[in-house]
Amino acid sequence: MEIIRDNTARAKDQWVCYTAAYSRCIIFISVLLLLLLLMSGPGPGRYALPPTVGYINHDFTKPSSPAYSFHSRMSSAMVSVDSSPGPRYHIDAKVTRFGRMNTPSYSILGRGRRTSDKGDSFQTPGPGAYSPEKAPPLNSHHRPPSYTISTRTRYRLVDAVPAPNSYNLPNVLGCQTPHKPSSASYSFSGRRKVGAPSEDLSKSPGPGKYNSTNPDIYRHRQPSFSMQSRTKRPNYSSVIPGPGTYSPEKFHVHLPKPPSFTLGVRHSEFVTPLVVDVID
Repeated sequence: MEIIRDNTARAKDQWVCYTAAYSRCIIFISVLLLLLLLMSGPGPGRYALPPTVGYINHDFTKPSSPAYSFHSRMSSAMVSVDSSPGPRYHIDAKVTRFGRMNTPSYSILGRGRRTSDKGDSFQTPGPGAYSPEKAPPLNSHHRPPSYTISTRTRYRLVDAVPAPNSYNLPNVLGCQTPHKPSSASYSFSGRRKVGAPSEDLSKSPGPGKYNSTNPDIYRHRQPSFSMQSRTKRPNYSSVIPGPGTYSPEKFHVHLPKPPSFTLGVRHSEFVTPLVVDVID
């Protein structure tokens, strides 16, 4: 019996706990619904997207295909009601949707007879009565420039009139003239002696310090010739030797010479005898 009483007490306690939790959930849901009802924002059903069917209010972010409409068949009663004529209008072929297309046409009419205020016939002026060169330019006509030539202005002797060579035209070479176009100009400065790349800190001799060897010393030398002045012809007043003065037989240096011998005393009696030291 005690065990049954304990189980009944436990069941009652659990039922009380479940009832309290359920009450809390109902209260929370009621408060949440109340808060949702108090909110003034529209619901999801308040928003409407533009349709994608048809062409009225079509969503411009979506592509649309061409739409066609079908009209119902007209009743036979429209024949008696409609009294408009059929296709019996004559439209000129020269009338287009841009207007009438036709070439310019002209007509020839007789010259009209003009009368003056006094009733006399009007005398038409001839071509020589008009001076078109005196008329100002009209309708944007181009007119060439016109110039007049007058006499030279007379200067007084006391006037300091400059001569033609007193005027100097600006130089168009270089970039000194601001109102004339010029190409790029460059300037060259002098070579720096100190701090320049060409500065010789080691003081080494240049190529001009060395003497070049004559090529004729170590290469085959070509023949060289010299030109002498013209030989002066002897004057006839000088003594010219005749042909007999020369003795060509005595000149035999350039001829072959046979061996020649001489006969004489081999040893002279006046020759001192040769004394040689004899070693004992």
